[in-house]
Amino acid sequence: MLSLYNTLTKTKQEFTPIDPSHVRMYVCGMTVYDYCHLGHARVMVVFDLVARWLRELGYSLEYVRNITDIDDKIIARANERKISIHELTDFFIQAMHEDAAALGVLPPDHEPRATHYISQMITMIEEIIANGKAYVADNGDVYYSVREFPAYGQLSGKSLDDLRAGERVEVDNHKRDPLDFVLWKSAKPDEPAWDSPWGRGRPGWHIECSAMSRALLGNPFDIHGGGADLQFPHHENEIAQSCGAEKNTCCEQKNHFASHVKYWLHNGFIRVDNEKMSKSLGNFFTIREVLQKYDAEVVRFFILRAHYRSPLNYSDAHLDDAKGALTRLYTALKNTAPAEVTIKAELNDYTRRFYTVMNDDFGTAEAVAVLFELANEVNKTHDSQLAGCLKGLAGLMGLLQREPAEFLQAGAGENGSSLTNETIEALIAARQQARADKNWAESDRIRDELAAAGVVLEDSASGTSWRRG
Repeated sequence: MLSLYNTLTKTKQEFTPIDPSHVRMYVCGMTVYDYCHLGHARVMVVFDLVARWLRELGYSLEYVRNITDIDDKIIARANERKISIHELTDFFIQAMHEDAAALGVLPPDHEPRATHYISQMITMIEEIIANGKAYVADNGDVYYSVREFPAYGQLSGKSLDDLRAGERVEVDNHKRDPLDFVLWKSAKPDEPAWDSPWGRGRPGWHIECSAMSRALLGNPFDIHGGGADLQFPHHENEIAQSCGAEKNTCCEQKNHFASHVKYWLHNGFIRVDNEKMSKSLGNFFTIREVLQKYDAEVVRFFILRAHYRSPLNYSDAHLDDAKGALTRLYTALKNTAPAEVTIKAELNDYTRRFYTVMNDDFGTAEAVAVLFELANEVNKTHDSQLAGCLKGLAGLMGLLQREPAEFLQAGAGENGSSLTNETIEALIAARQQARADKNWAESDRIRDELAAAGVVLEDSASGTSWRRG
């Protein structure tokens, strides 16, 4: 039986879907104004692993991962580049898809964009107002009244009294309470806006996920996931909104777990050399920057060899260690050709232990340990059935599915690292965009970066081709 650690109840619970025939999962995705960073990589890989495992257990899963394609940062970045928000977001959505594919992340079943669900957001805000849990301020903004939701703070463990006494909150004279948060923002000059009952404007960030999850999965649904940084205020506000839109007595009970979601899952923070990853500290890395030095499967392995809820410390030393470890697994398959094996829990002792630890809140660290035990046995016995078992179990994690020679020749072995084909194509696409923007300095920088990695570009009237020098 699968058990999950539920952030809402702070306990590990047996997984029992609301509808045994249909599991529904929603994960907060990216705000697409820049390239994805390592924190995004962890979210994508972790919940890709969750989705793969649920399906391996036989569940019919519907997986939604949203895209935020309208917010202050997107508007500011589009204005800087003198392009529309749609041009900006389309470019970075494509870049995100390239990064996800490089990391072996399978596409979600639905990937809704916030701008495609404005009408659903407006409807939900109207319901929240009608239920007495939101109000229209004199500036045309609509705010959620936090004091009308007694269970507020249950997910993050924060109480309203503590928040009012010690938390830094946005100063806004239009709010009734400093903790109230915006559902709808009235239009500002030269910003995208939509018609609404409260005048032209755009949605607040938090309402997006409440409206999109309800539209695609209904309420309640089984699993809501995201990074630990989203627990407060984003996910706390989601619960308040989604409960506030329903005429549900649980919303009025302070000591009752009020939520539109049965299980809340959060992955841990990324740290860089034991400091929290932060732009202000100058230790902030995009996925593309990391893939310039390391094979994408090495990065995926690095993420999955740690438990998803634990902090993940990024450093070159840790990536080098992951590279060496993954090389050892591939070497076992190189030296012993794997047979075709149908993987199931009761196949042998290795599979039994693998399934046991994975069913214990996705224990990937212990699962990787089982893979190494298997690899050691394969190296001793050259048993093709065990080699097939190694490849099959690793495949459930999205690992070891390339030909060993291909992996080693790609530079993940002893000969150093090189850019993957996917990364090269992504850099070329970024260079083409820079050229289209007449950003010649950026175009030249990307060409020099590729040249340093041994990639030769050849521009022609029909486009840009490349080869490894």
